[in-house]
Amino acid sequence: MKIKQFEYKPLAHYSYAIVSNGKMAIIDPERNPQQYYAFAKANSAIIEAVIETHPHADFVSSHLEIHKETGAIIYNSEKLGAGYPHQYFDDGDSITLGNVILKAINTPGHSPDSITIVASHRKETVLFTGDTLFIGDVGRPDLREKAGNMKAKREELAEMMYDTITTKFNNLPDDAIIYPAHGAGSLCGKNISDASSSTLGNERIGNWAFKKQSKKEFINTLLAGQPFIPSYFGFDVDLNKVGAPNLESSIKDIPFKGNTSAEGTIVDIRDESIYKKGHLKGSYNIQAVSENAKFETWLGTIIEPEEAFTIVIDTKENKDNILQRVAKIGYESQLKQIITLSSEYLEETKKLDLTDFKNNPQKYTIVDIRNTSEVEEGQIFNDAISHPLNALRNTANTIPTDKPIVVHCAGGYRSAAGSSILQNKLENVIIYDLSDDVTAFQE
Repeated sequence: MKIKQFEYKPLAHYSYAIVSNGKMAIIDPERNPQQYYAFAKANSAIIEAVIETHPHADFVSSHLEIHKETGAIIYNSEKLGAGYPHQYFDDGDSITLGNVILKAINTPGHSPDSITIVASHRKETVLFTGDTLFIGDVGRPDLREKAGNMKAKREELAEMMYDTITTKFNNLPDDAIIYPAHGAGSLCGKNISDASSSTLGNERIGNWAFKKQSKKEFINTLLAGQPFIPSYFGFDVDLNKVGAPNLESSIKDIPFKGNTSAEGTIVDIRDESIYKKGHLKGSYNIQAVSENAKFETWLGTIIEPEEAFTIVIDTKENKDNILQRVAKIGYESQLKQIITLSSEYLEETKKLDLTDFKNNPQKYTIVDIRNTSEVEEGQIFNDAISHPLNALRNTANTIPTDKPIVVHCAGGYRSAAGSSILQNKLENVIIYDLSDDVTAFQE
């Protein structure tokens, strides 16, 4: 049994390929299937199965595209209610893949339709746990209240998770390897380890969810302090339940236009230092200047599903990469065009006098756009008012405008987006971005 873990860092997503005796299965694939095809070719393997552990909220899967292009059978739980060709894969079901046996365990909790895949070969046992069991944590149970057509309540799912953790893994060995669908940084859990795998024995010792506790204690811990839910999560659940269209066909006709006017909301993905020197009025600075930047998450948080938008890039050479990234969350259907800018009709962002701010903070309204859970752990500025970035477009008009406004986050990335939102929403007020200078104020 040969297993390959694929990682997409901006979404902290892990997908997998299993190869045995020339046969291959793919688990929880991301939007672009080409890396799985390349792996199959390198291992002289035929892709026979695609398995979805649940309908993902944070990324768009390529299961339907893989099925159409390879003939692979899609497997998932009957509870999912999939709208594409598939076979059920639930308790008692198994798949023979070369010399490997794949079995399903229904493990609800993150979603009602979650499954864990048990791969067995000789004395080796591997668990592909999806969003049920993470390294150091379990999947959050509150997404189905706002994500997708299924409106399961968080308390019900938290109780399901308790039952899953206390009963579903009991007959599996300590040396079973755990491969989750996400690592640290994913919004599908709150305290996920940065380790990419573990063993069931290690999780039984170190994961809070396996500690001896009452059902009430478990549920209270699980529900407390969960992060915000991005706007796009429900959209992606629904899209994954019917299957996304072919990636290349979806992005090939999105036009690139140099030095032209924008259509819809404007998303400027350039580095904040370049953006601040000149940008289109009303644009939001959601940076995508590094491979690991959380661009997809914040694009899908700030921009609503079905909201038309234009993307501003620095050079045409970056067009294909940014199209791929937009498509990771299924937003290519609402992207109207990609443009570059001329030097005309651009606005600048004023630069903060850091010395004056340090000496006279009372002269400014300080807006903390960190997540609520971060603020609860401690403020950086005592007089700051909390307006989390995920809700800032809706709450901006409640911010006092009698003083210049200084926006900060924890490290600088989010404050670029936050300050650009306020610059757009609040008229006749000066907006400053504290950016990475915020680190000088942290103990």
